[in-house]
Amino acid sequence: MDLSKISGEIWFDGEMIDWQEANTHLLTHTLHYGLGVFEGVRAYGTEKGPSIFRLHDHTERLFKSASTVNMEIPYSKETINNAHQNIIKANRLKEAYIRPMCFYGSEGMGLRADNLKVHTMVAAWEWPSYMEPEAREKGIKVKLSSYKRQVRNPVSNSKVNGNYVHSIVALNEALEEGFDEALMLDAEGYIAEGSGENFFIVKDNKLFSPDLDSCLDGITRRTILELAEELDIEYEIKKITVEDVLQADESFFSGTAAEVVPINSLDGSPIGTGSRGTITERLQSTYFDQVRGVRDSNPSWHTYIK
Repeated sequence: MDLSKISGEIWFDGEMIDWQEANTHLLTHTLHYGLGVFEGVRAYGTEKGPSIFRLHDHTERLFKSASTVNMEIPYSKETINNAHQNIIKANRLKEAYIRPMCFYGSEGMGLRADNLKVHTMVAAWEWPSYMEPEAREKGIKVKLSSYKRQVRNPVSNSKVNGNYVHSIVALNEALEEGFDEALMLDAEGYIAEGSGENFFIVKDNKLFSPDLDSCLDGITRRTILELAEELDIEYEIKKITVEDVLQADESFFSGTAAEVVPINSLDGSPIGTGSRGTITERLQSTYFDQVRGVRDSNPSWHTYIK
């Protein structure tokens, strides 16, 4: 999909502009140094119309990321939330992937990053599934990456544009070797996360996920843990080793783009039976019911487009 050729509108610096006119200068500071912050958000079709899932949580994290890198977003959270809703309406989308981002302009160059204007955008387009549809049932093949996740600190644990260079090279390494996704370790050799997803294993009907020393505080990760609690699925946050993964009964990734996708093998070694497990299927099914408004629980997670 060539995103530059889509028709529609993008919210940019407080105004709706034509998609084809959404351009920035070649000397935009963030293009050169990667200092920007962003989110990945989804809107799902429901019986009540499109619903943006956990919009307020995403916007809170956007502002938290910006604060971490001393970037002052020139709009209120309410304005950003309204921009998400308005862009769905303006482009008449029933379902969408939404990308808010804040970035520095072209007022100067150099690492001081002073006297730069902060620009803010919100774009939305149709992006049905990050993974192949059959992956939801059959699972994906994962490679243990030779690239490690950056050392834990407030910046590396925020959604900062430049952090994702490691994710890109890790994913491409996996794809080139015939795998579907990468699994990265942290600096201490424990399991961290996928290239753009949080990671879970199941052992003896108990759910495990790496702690936040090793991974991003994912919105979908939070959702899975909260749904597990609702479903009386025991879970624990802990350091996870490669051996733990190979001895697990089930494993899966979670993320706004990837949603909930089972992992059937690591480096060619089957995980469990090598297919989607019962806990994974239960959480996956409940997640999709939740985001599509089928469940009555957690109404605050939905922002319906009026």
